[in-house]
Amino acid sequence: MTGVLVCVKRVPDSSSEVVLTDDAQAVDGRFAGFTMSPHEECAVELAVQVTGATGGEATVLTLGDADAVEQLRSALAVGCQAATLVTADASSYGPADVAREIAAVVRDHAAAGRAHELVLLGNDAADSGDFQVGIRLAYELGRPVVNGARVVSVDGDTVVARVEGPDGTETYRVPLPAVVTIREGGVEPRYPSVPGRMKAKKVEVEERGPSAEPTGPKRVKLLLPPPVPSNVQVLGTGAAAAPAVVDLFEELGVLTR
Repeated sequence: MTGVLVCVKRVPDSSSEVVLTDDAQAVDGRFAGFTMSPHEECAVELAVQVTGATGGEATVLTLGDADAVEQLRSALAVGCQAATLVTADASSYGPADVAREIAAVVRDHAAAGRAHELVLLGNDAADSGDFQVGIRLAYELGRPVVNGARVVSVDGDTVVARVEGPDGTETYRVPLPAVVTIREGGVEPRYPSVPGRMKAKKVEVEERGPSAEPTGPKRVKLLLPPPVPSNVQVLGTGAAAAPAVVDLFEELGVLTR
């Protein structure tokens, strides 16, 4: 029986145009809407799979304001059994602050008899690109950590994590308790069913305050990459463009005479 804590973050939907806030400290999601990052969707799926295979409990955790309950409900709707909200202004928390708060939840839950032998996180934050929380959390808890895993399973007292390395798939076996950060691509997140959504609405979300004052993100600013240049070639207008189209198809190798 493995208790799994999966950590998620409320982030702007990146499927639309990315706009930064005026101070360039975060992505502005007021017009794009909010969601959970693809890395974390896969982490939630793996948490549900591991607890389903071992008979454990999957708990979803986030740090944020009351609106972040939406992301907790999404995880509950696909199979997590419990949820915890650390009520705080997420924009004022840096990676070290977030890791400290997750560690505080792990310790408090363990003291209450709800041990989280495995903690899963997204490989990085979809909005700020922080890659630090998983490593900082593992250091805080004194646990081994595997970064960037695509597939995770539990074999007795061991976590088996598979990472796509430069030379192919690498398999890591580390003892529980452990921390693993997840990259998308290894599993397909399930879509919440109507009964799942209805059940998620009935789950009581544990709300708690932060354990300490945040030190802040220490971020200078975010930068948007330059737009990808595009070229347009006008081949002609009307029927006069037909020969040019044929010549272009021959050049591309999709048409032979």
